[in-house]
Amino acid sequence: MENIYKLPLVLEPQPEGGYTITCPLLPELVTEADTLDDVLPNVSDALAAIIEAFEDLHQPLPPVLQPLSPDAPLWIETLVQVTSA
Repeated sequence: MENIYKLPLVLEPQPEGGYTITCPLLPELVTEADTLDDVLPNVSDALAAIIEAFEDLHQPLPPVLQPLSPDAPLWIETLVQVTSA
């Protein structure tokens, strides 16, 4: 079953292109993306690895990593890229 987590992300553009992605509430989360389209899949992979590491170490998840309840309303902020015609 998929869980949904609410996390703030910081995307820092890199001189060579792409972004370094971090989460101020979860210092373990550090990943990269070549494009904006790659951000969410890469964050999802990194987050899954973090959760697995906590489970392997028999550590409780940090409070920020509590999944949203299935009936909770979702409020998202996202990036929308608009190209001029």
